[in-house]
Amino acid sequence: MPHVSAARYGKDNVRVLKVDRDHTTGVQNVTEMTVCCLLEGDIDTSYTRADNSVVVATDSIKNTIFILAKQHPVNPPELFASVIGSHFIQKYSHIHAANVKIVTHRWLRMNIDGKPHPHSFVKDAGETRNVEARISRHDSIHITSSIGGLSVLKSTGSAFHGFVRDEYTTLPETWDRILATDVDASWTWAVFSDLAAVQEAAKPVAANNKFNKAWESARNITLKLFAEDDSASVQATMYKMSEQILDAVPETEKVSYTLPNKHNFELDLSWHNGISNTGKDAEVYVPQTGPNGLIKCEVSRS
Repeated sequence: MPHVSAARYGKDNVRVLKVDRDHTTGVQNVTEMTVCCLLEGDIDTSYTRADNSVVVATDSIKNTIFILAKQHPVNPPELFASVIGSHFIQKYSHIHAANVKIVTHRWLRMNIDGKPHPHSFVKDAGETRNVEARISRHDSIHITSSIGGLSVLKSTGSAFHGFVRDEYTTLPETWDRILATDVDASWTWAVFSDLAAVQEAAKPVAANNKFNKAWESARNITLKLFAEDDSASVQATMYKMSEQILDAVPETEKVSYTLPNKHNFELDLSWHNGISNTGKDAEVYVPQTGPNGLIKCEVSRS
């Protein structure tokens, strides 16, 4: 007999922009988010019996996100995701879990004549700060925070040699190459017992909170190691990054990296008047769109 073994539904791509205004100083802050909220619970009959009485309309989910954004802080995003999920399991007894994903788009304050402008911003089109949270009536709150779309490149300080060579291998070994990637780094927090525990972690300590501090640490570690590590491989460098994040953020259980190798190939120009543009003389490269290497790693505490 067929049955619904798993189901969730909700609203995706809910775009929210919130402006926080300090009326004393005149300084304003903006936060732009894209939110996804998917609900689980006693909803099987909506699939098997066309019974819509168990369905909280996805339009209502969208409206709820807007209202909660008005009523609650949206920073840090870990807290706002927990607020959203907790609302649904508290409001509807037949909803047992909410899965919330928030992508926070970066708006950077403009500097005009060397001074930060109080209410004007420029958008960082690539990098995002992301959160995925599962808020469950029976299984507490699970949160994974992440950095996405952080594009980095260094023109030296990266090697790759000593790998398997056989009849399928054409890649030459190199002791100096361009290394470029789009960083996707995530860290999974120890389980929070309830919304109050998340709120406690989100309390400012010396003008910062645990979630913001973890994001700053992960980002700084990623950038510093990428720039300074004499990289033997993407694998070796990303492991060092993971180790350092676990040390810097003791409340986390594991760190994951996904790093595509964005290749830039040397271009042989010797056909034109003997121009040397390979090896130590390489200056002009051709960026590649694909195929590309893709390296992943998850590092957990012992």
